[in-house]
Amino acid sequence: MSENKDPHVAQHGTSVEGVKFVYDFTEGNKDLKDLLGGKGANLAEMTNLGLPVPPGFTITTEACKVYLESGEEPAALRDEVSAHLAALEEKMGKKLGQADNPLLVSVRSGAKFSMPGMMDTVLNIGLSDKSVQGLAEQAGDDRFAWDSYRRLIQMFGKTVLGVDGELFEDALEAAKAAKKVTVDTELEAADLKKLVTKFKKIVKTEAGRDFPQDPREQMDLAIKAVFDSWNGDRAKLYRRQERIPHDLGTAVNVCSMVFGNLGPDSGTGVAFTRDPASGHQGVYGDYLQNAQGEDVVAGIRNTVPLAELERIDKKSYDQLMQIMETLENHYKDLCDIEFTIERGQLWMLQTRVGKRTAGAAFRIATQLVDQGLIDEAEALTRVNGAQLAQLMFPRFDESAKVEQVGRGIAASPGAAVGKAVFDSYTAVKWSRSGEKVILIRRETNPDDLDGMIAAEGILTSRGGKTSHAAVVARGMGKTCVCGAEELEVDTKRRRMTVPGGHVVEEGDLISIDGSSGKVYLGEVPVVPSPVVEYFEGRMHPGADDADELVEAVHRMMAFADRKRRLRVRANADNAEDALRARRFGAQGIGLCRTEHMFLGDRRELVERLILADTEAEREESLKALLPLQKQDFVELFEAMDGLPVTIRLLDPPLHEFLPDITELSVRVALAESRQEPHENELRLLQAVHRLHEQNPMLGLRGVRLGLVIPGLFTMQVRAIAEAAAERRAAKGDPRAEIMIPLVGTVQELEIVREEADKVIAEVQEATGTELKLAIGTMIELPRAALTAGQIAEAAEFFSFGTNDLTQTVWGFSRDDVEASFFTAYLEKGIFGVSPFETIDKDGVGSLVKSAVRAGRETRPDLKLGVCGEHGGDPESVHFFHEVGLDYVSCSPFRIPVARLEAGRAAVTSTGSDHR
Repeated sequence: MSENKDPHVAQHGTSVEGVKFVYDFTEGNKDLKDLLGGKGANLAEMTNLGLPVPPGFTITTEACKVYLESGEEPAALRDEVSAHLAALEEKMGKKLGQADNPLLVSVRSGAKFSMPGMMDTVLNIGLSDKSVQGLAEQAGDDRFAWDSYRRLIQMFGKTVLGVDGELFEDALEAAKAAKKVTVDTELEAADLKKLVTKFKKIVKTEAGRDFPQDPREQMDLAIKAVFDSWNGDRAKLYRRQERIPHDLGTAVNVCSMVFGNLGPDSGTGVAFTRDPASGHQGVYGDYLQNAQGEDVVAGIRNTVPLAELERIDKKSYDQLMQIMETLENHYKDLCDIEFTIERGQLWMLQTRVGKRTAGAAFRIATQLVDQGLIDEAEALTRVNGAQLAQLMFPRFDESAKVEQVGRGIAASPGAAVGKAVFDSYTAVKWSRSGEKVILIRRETNPDDLDGMIAAEGILTSRGGKTSHAAVVARGMGKTCVCGAEELEVDTKRRRMTVPGGHVVEEGDLISIDGSSGKVYLGEVPVVPSPVVEYFEGRMHPGADDADELVEAVHRMMAFADRKRRLRVRANADNAEDALRARRFGAQGIGLCRTEHMFLGDRRELVERLILADTEAEREESLKALLPLQKQDFVELFEAMDGLPVTIRLLDPPLHEFLPDITELSVRVALAESRQEPHENELRLLQAVHRLHEQNPMLGLRGVRLGLVIPGLFTMQVRAIAEAAAERRAAKGDPRAEIMIPLVGTVQELEIVREEADKVIAEVQEATGTELKLAIGTMIELPRAALTAGQIAEAAEFFSFGTNDLTQTVWGFSRDDVEASFFTAYLEKGIFGVSPFETIDKDGVGSLVKSAVRAGRETRPDLKLGVCGEHGGDPESVHFFHEVGLDYVSCSPFRIPVARLEAGRAAVTSTGSDHR
């Protein structure tokens, strides 16, 4: 079939004109990841660069999609595979699985986004009882041939036929025990031949069929298994965790085999062009002599550092260093490389832009700018807010008294403390019960993914920086220490023995430092991150490692601030939080929740207001509250001098300021039984009953309070106005904005605004001070969003309250549903992520878009912001940039994240700025 650069999906069981399902490695390039998957696109790119890549071909993601939708492969696929296989056989001068000179191939998955270890791979396809003899003669090595055959049966049995992998592992361990050896390389050809017989019996017993001897059947079943693995439990779980779309499908790469298990002049390894843990330049990676690739990733045998390859095979080492430099300059990024050496011949099996730790991401981005490989805008796309948030986590206090019991490889940084657990099931179970856990394994495998997600950190006694545990942990931002060989992990007895004989039992507290690789008994205290100290103004860029990271963060934040359009404000209710927010880069306050000012020692005054039976009593209570409110605002305006401060008038139901109904009932009952005075408690109880609502979040709150409790909102407006006047008299620059909550109709806002304007005018006249106080509203009800054009007639600004808007759009009570059924919704794929964490673009987002458009049609200069939790969520910040908001507001510690993401949104945006 002719090649089509813009293929369309074939219909079930049919062939569509112009559709091409199979591409030779010589046909693709790195920009075809949607079609060829990351692995296939990069194999094609390396082939185009003239690098030594074993010949092969890629079956596209479109073929996978047809299979997943219909249950059958496209009708044309078999013929296309046959044609490409024939071309591969001609190129290699041998046929798949032929008896005397067999061609062997690998069948590997390769989705658009890297999903390490989550989907399936089968090596050595083409081996059979007949061709194993031919492979032995071809290689001149019986042991190698039988070792390759047992690997095929083991991988094929587990991956394609669904046989429990532990059965093969147990048989391998038994063979080593019988031979009195500790590693599989010490097994001889005769031992491996017996093991093949044992493995075939396991397949027959467990799968109910013989291991297939037809090489084409092996290949076809393996291809189908890779397609099926896209919807495997661990792959789906990983995609949910990493927010990878479920409809992409995977490509399948069929590649001629090269062998790293041909003896000491052969081997396999993984290399990084820079350290994925720190970002530093140098020689990083692992190498394993006389091994196939899966041995390195699985951590079954401990590797040697990549630098050792120079001593083992200098020719291959020098060639690899040249290739690594070529790839990094070509991709302009850290590259993760898999390679095999077959009897002194270097082969490249894969490259991809490598996963890295948060610190490494920031360091590498600035390094590449300094090297002239990328510009500032591109650098911003190489880091993200989640990574910055991770860098702000605390670290261990190195000056504390600690008991170090081991040290491994620092695979993924962080300071993790938790109870020791030795299997994934327990990690999940304990985590759901609120326990913090450290998952301890000899080495992890893809089946451990749910436990790795649940754990605070991962500790393994085997493997290196390229093991499964290390790669997956880095991708998830989890603390990980690998290859702590001095620790003896016994998963069956659920214990770990440390040097000196001390035993860590399941449930014992341990601490692991993913930055140093150190393992400690007990809980080690933590200290603030140097990045937080930098934002607080207590640390400045310098020369040591921590300061080097701070320098990188400082530069990336400067890039972001230069690029971003969105301003970033803080949610802050007092001067202390406001000052902290300002140090973190806040450009004002987007939400001051005045209800927080009514708590503590002021609760009694609020109770008196609620209990007031007469207008005089109510006015007396408001009069007592006024100077306290005014002082709150004076302090806030002073802390945020020259920057806008948006103050939300009282929002929550009044019952929240009264004692709990059960507690109060008990107090009244006890007082009555003891015949003690309880008039005040009884009045409180009557008020609690009077104010009780079945659904208080949809009851008497927000603007409704201001309309039914005379003087409440006007007291708050007067306090704001008088505080602003006082600050102006002190030569300050207060920029207050008054926000009316929970408005559903313009008439509510008009009534409150008319009263507010009157109060402001009175204060101006009394103080002789001109006050410019903007009045606006929160858009947090669907009706408000739908009638935004009308509401904008009375509002100078909107602030979207996306917490309440999400609740009212979805009909969710956040306090109840997150604990009751959100876990099930996430597991079933109904949510990719909680709509309270990242804005629901299709539902809530549509209302925001329409409200922005309608509001600005009415009032072109309408100021627009958001003050819900979404204001600090990285993905949501991009949405708010796209729809044209002026600012986002979030908690002080999320401000740097929002600043960074606002910069990233500006350089990646596909839309206009709506201004």
